[in-house]
Amino acid sequence: MPTNAETISLALDRITAGYVFPQRATEIDSAIRGRLATGVYDTLSGPALCEAVTGHLQEVCPDKHLRLLWRDEPQSTDPVDEDGGRAAFLATLRTENQGVRRFEHLEGNIGLLDIRRIADAGEGARAIGAAMELVAHTRALVLDLRECRGGSPEGAAMWCSYFFPDDQVHLNDIYERSTGATRQYWTASHLPAPRYLDRPVYVLTSAVTFSGGEDVAYTLQAHGRAVLVGETTRGGAHPTARHPVTEHITVTVPTARTINTVTGTNWEGVGVVPDLATTADLALDVAHKDALGHPA
Repeated sequence: MPTNAETISLALDRITAGYVFPQRATEIDSAIRGRLATGVYDTLSGPALCEAVTGHLQEVCPDKHLRLLWRDEPQSTDPVDEDGGRAAFLATLRTENQGVRRFEHLEGNIGLLDIRRIADAGEGARAIGAAMELVAHTRALVLDLRECRGGSPEGAAMWCSYFFPDDQVHLNDIYERSTGATRQYWTASHLPAPRYLDRPVYVLTSAVTFSGGEDVAYTLQAHGRAVLVGETTRGGAHPTARHPVTEHITVTVPTARTINTVTGTNWEGVGVVPDLATTADLALDVAHKDALGHPA
């Protein structure tokens, strides 16, 4: 069983090697090792240790994806198999209907889709298409992302593609530190369901909305294709790798950053700010009322 000092040192090594902003990684390493030397972590264990280190990491660098996570069930400490991690992600999505929790046909021919995860664009395409088929003939659409905690950048681009007329919209880019490469994300040319054009789109947000859910909300807002209703989101914009450092502790390291083509930046640390601010509980009522006010 590694000591707290050994565990934290291993986590810092991962952060230094992979964090998307190398200079910030150096600052993080120096600050946390300084705290380590004072013995501040000596009496902590389990979730309390992870919580304390995470708080100090984010105090130095307010990146919501930069965390130590505790899990009760033991895990392998072998290097993460990228294919295995993806397989686990896809398996989870299969059990959760590719993130599509609910469809409802609201009064006034308003469609509602409750999305809890952003699916992979490959395996999730049919489920996303099926959801969009259900709302194809509504006069306005509400995308409920209040409980959406993340998912796939490719899936986010697919969801967004339904609200633009063709494949000519450059949505955003993702810069990867390890390769120095920048990947572009554009609207898709072919979709399994009709595009949703020339009608109002509302996106519901909350303080829980995170990562891939924020991607969809921010992208549609920045490109002027949706009205956001609810609360400012949690603020995690950096694609992240997970590295087990003990049988119970994993460090999550943001290895890339999203760059929106309209704003030139992203929502990291600040969240996505709604156009119509209200509590998460009231967001659906506010959006529905606004949608009913639009001419059919």
